[in-house]
Amino acid sequence: MKRITSTFVVAAALSAVLALPGQALAQFQPTHTVRIVTPLSAGSGPDATLRALAQGLSQKWGQPVVVDNRPGGNGFVAITAFKQSAPDGHELLMAEGGQLAVHPHTFRKLPYDPVKDLEPVRWLLLSKFFVAVSVNSPFKSIDDIVKAAKEKPGVVTYGSFYMGSPPHLGALQLQSQTGTKMLHVPYREMGQLYTAVANGEVDWALGSLGSAGPLEKGGRLKFITVAAPTRYPLYPNVPASSESSLARSFTLTGWNGIFAPRGTSKEIREKIANDISEVLASPQLIERFKISGYEDPKLATDAFARQISKESEEWKKVVTEAGLKLDD
Repeated sequence: MKRITSTFVVAAALSAVLALPGQALAQFQPTHTVRIVTPLSAGSGPDATLRALAQGLSQKWGQPVVVDNRPGGNGFVAITAFKQSAPDGHELLMAEGGQLAVHPHTFRKLPYDPVKDLEPVRWLLLSKFFVAVSVNSPFKSIDDIVKAAKEKPGVVTYGSFYMGSPPHLGALQLQSQTGTKMLHVPYREMGQLYTAVANGEVDWALGSLGSAGPLEKGGRLKFITVAAPTRYPLYPNVPASSESSLARSFTLTGWNGIFAPRGTSKEIREKIANDISEVLASPQLIERFKISGYEDPKLATDAFARQISKESEEWKKVVTEAGLKLDD
């Protein structure tokens, strides 16, 4: 009887020891400042939402959560600086879909590997895009832009906030669908881009409510189309692209997600994802998402990883057909 009891005690103790790492990771709690690196410029729509999230996480974790903006270089600057971070949950990255699902196909050489260097944590926000023009623009609809581009190929200009960004690829998609050719003018960051559109330096650009919305609300930009099958509830007077005669199939969405460095355990990532979900459920964040035109996809860590893989394959086809290489 004593031998059986002893064996049971030893087995139980061993099980407890083996369970400790998983339990400890499941109870992950930051012990010092958490840094979230992002290639987005300070003051942009997604950046403002990220800062609100950081504040909520700081309150939840009892540790400072700081946002480290490193714009420029198609996102290379931020991601390259981040990828060597310690995989302990104290270093995170907010990146865009283009940098994860598109760049591998538009650049022959990347300073990072989206699969090997980054671990998905949570899909953070999803946004629809509007066709934005200056309030003094002669373009009143997306059909006006397409007609002008057909009449004078290469004369109509459009901008983006980096090569391979959603506004850039969306415009390429529009040109492919309509058989037009327009001139691309890339800018370094969002603020520069939409100011340029407002000033008439470029004819138009695709923008979300979070990125182009402030200038639209300030009366310097106007939205003439939403690139979606249906009208957007906050802008019921702006036609959907499906209502146009020349660009009915044109749609575009963009997203941002949270990532951890390679080697970060799934337990840590899932704990962070759950904590983010709790913060996003607060009335303040729900209202911010609504005002900024963002949607919360609410995808779990594994589902987020599968979504990235799916989009990567879809964009690979688009990029290959277009013969687009940004580092030639």
